[in-house]
Order: sequence, then C-alpha cells, then structure tokens
Amino acid sequence: MPGNDPTGGEKPLRPWDPIVRGRATLDGLEHLAGGFGTAVLALVALLGVIVSALACPVGVGLLALPTALRVLRAIANRERARLSRWGPEIITPDPLPSGMRAALKQPVTRRELAWALTHGSFGLVLGLIGISLPLYAARDITYPLWWQLLPPGETGGPGMGLMEVNDLPDTFVIVLMGLGWIVLTLLLVPVIPRLQAWPGRLLLATGPGVDLALRVAQLTATRAAAVDAHAAELRRIERLLHDGTQNRIVAVTVMLGAARRAVARDPATAEAMLENAQGAAEQALAELRGVVRSILPPVLEDRSLSDALTGLAAASPVPCGIDADLPRRCAVSVEATAYFVVAEALNNVARHSGAGRATVTVRQRDDRLWLRIVDDGRGGAGERSGSGLAGIRHRTEAHDGTFALTSPPGGPTTLKVSLPCGL
Repeated sequence: MPGNDPTGGEKPLRPWDPIVRGRATLDGLEHLAGGFGTAVLALVALLGVIVSALACPVGVGLLALPTALRVLRAIANRERARLSRWGPEIITPDPLPSGMRAALKQPVTRRELAWALTHGSFGLVLGLIGISLPLYAARDITYPLWWQLLPPGETGGPGMGLMEVNDLPDTFVIVLMGLGWIVLTLLLVPVIPRLQAWPGRLLLATGPGVDLALRVAQLTATRAAAVDAHAAELRRIERLLHDGTQNRIVAVTVMLGAARRAVARDPATAEAMLENAQGAAEQALAELRGVVRSILPPVLEDRSLSDALTGLAAASPVPCGIDADLPRRCAVSVEATAYFVVAEALNNVARHSGAGRATVTVRQRDDRLWLRIVDDGRGGAGERSGSGLAGIRHRTEAHDGTFALTSPPGGPTTLKVSLPCGL
C-alpha cells in the first residue's frame, strides 16, 4: 500500500524536507491527473444517464439507459482501481443485472450516480486547480524569456495585468509571482488529491457484507497457504534427515560393526575403522545441527534479528548491506519467517541474479515488520522459475503478510515483504 512502506515507499510528509515535499508534489500531480480523467469520464457518463432517462417517455431511453448505466459502472470501477492503487482496496461490485429496474434498485448503482455527480463537478474543479498551479508557476518563472513576443498592451495571463511591464527588469517581478505559485503548488498539490478522492472512497466502497466475505476468502487462502507451507517444511526436514543424517548414521553403524569384527584378528584395521566411524558420527551430528538450525535458528534466541541478518549478509557470496531499524522484538515465528525470507532471497541472488551487490532494509512501523531486498542483477526473476520465490510467498502469506516482487529485465530486482509483528 503506498505511503505505508517505510523501507522504500513514500515517506511521511514533512514540510521542512524539500526532497520529500517535492516527491509528494509529483505524486499528487499524478493522482490529480488520474482523478481529472475519471472526473471528465464521470461527467460524460452522468450526462449520458440523464439524457437516456429524459428520453425514456419516447421509448429510446428505455434501450439506452441500461447501456449508460453499464458505462457508468465501468468508469466507477476504473476509479475504484485507481483509488485502490493509492490506498486501501475498494472492492469491485458484481456486474449490473440485465433488467433496468433491478439495476436501479441496487444501492451501489445509486451511490455510483451520486459519485458521478460529485466527482464530475467537485473533483473536476479540484483537478483543474491542482493541475493549473504548476502551469502558472512555469509560465511566470519563464516570463522573461518570452514577454517580448506578446502583442503591445498584453501581459500574458491572469494576474499579470495588475502591473505594467515595460522592460526586462519589470519581468522579474512576474518571476517573484512564479515563486509564489511554486510555494502554493508545494503546499496544496499533496493535499488536493485526498479531497478529490474523498467522494470515491465514501460512495464507491461496498457494504460491510462484501468486505466480510472478502476477509473470509483471504483467511481461507491464508490458512491454505499455512498448511501448504507447513507440509513443504515437513517434506524439507524429512528429505534432509533421510538424505543426509540418516545415511551418515547408517554408515557409522556399518563401520562400528566391521570394527568390532576386526578387533580380534586385525587391531590396526579396527582402529582405522573406528576413526572413520568417529568422523562420520561428527558429520552426522553437524548435519543434524544444521537441520535443527533450519527449523528455528538459534541465533534468533541468542541475538536479535538485526544480528542474525548481519550474520547472513557476512556469509553471503554477494556483498550485502544490512540497514535495520528494529526498536523492539517481534514474535519468534515472525522473526524466523523474516530470517528465512532474507536467507532464501540472498541465496537466489547468489545463484541466479549475477548481481554485484545486494541491500536488505528492515523496518518496524505500525506493528508490522517490513523487509526490502534489492539487488543489481540481471532481473527477470519470477515465481515460476524454480528460484524459491513461491516458497517465500507461501511463508509470507501463512503469517497474513504481503509479498511483492519487481524484477524487470536488466534489473534491478526488488522484493518487498511485510509481516504482522505478532504478540
């Protein structure tokens, strides 16, 4: 969700930070442009519905009104998708029923008509204001470059007629006006999109029953992911024990039996066999410790998650930096999941990406743990490539977390995971 990711998304807006303020202004212009477009479409759709309704007495509107309502539903769904990319998700309702009366009886249809009226007027005006501010600023800042091209007696636009411009020094007063427009742009543009989006969030949201049904579906999928992740973890542990530790222990048993039979007739051979058996037993013990460590890393018990991730970065074949800000501990299962996510991600970086460097950013904000792993490799990573990303997703979703992967060809690859901190 934009604005909530402290590892690399939008930062809290602080008026004294020009970089953050400038980024927020650019984002605000992007949202205003999208909102202005949907406002124009909403106004056109509303006019289509009104014209169709007025034409109903002559019969033509009875055929055109269902189509106009479907067009309105499509535009409203476009606004729902736009608002969902910017903030909390707005659920798309079911398609309109075939009958006109049934469509008009739907509460969501009446709310969409109210949204079209509000957004097509209020949202359109806000969009015009927000988009005009930077245009005014650009016009006034560049005024000394083009003022001589204007016809005599004209100053170039609204607000410029308050003064007479006769020579080049006079134009720099207009430049000061442009600086004022810039200040207004930086102050207002980050705020106006929220006002523009308010009618959509109020009127286009579905009822609580739909949200509850969606939450039930999400919990069902999360439970299935947890079961799958648990089954995959059991298969992994069984495979490690069967292919590694069990074979070592069988070899120790065989060597001990051979050494016991050789003690009487060839003590030297028995001594060598016992030495080999001891070495195999030590290897089996090391592998068993590795299996136990993979279930729950002891380093998380002895040290913090930051220290554990620092150890992972030190052992990574690809140079890796850790940037962790964790004011308190999370639940043990959450920290273990975060540890395995980073471990698997760094393993993928080393094996598949061809990267020269990776960076792991960890933050704890709003009772959630945020992970961001970035590498400068070749990109093109995907869950179907057998790189373990599907396992990372399953582990994350099993904890009701979120998983996002961006890996365009040529890189960089960015993996973002958020987990609830737990109790």
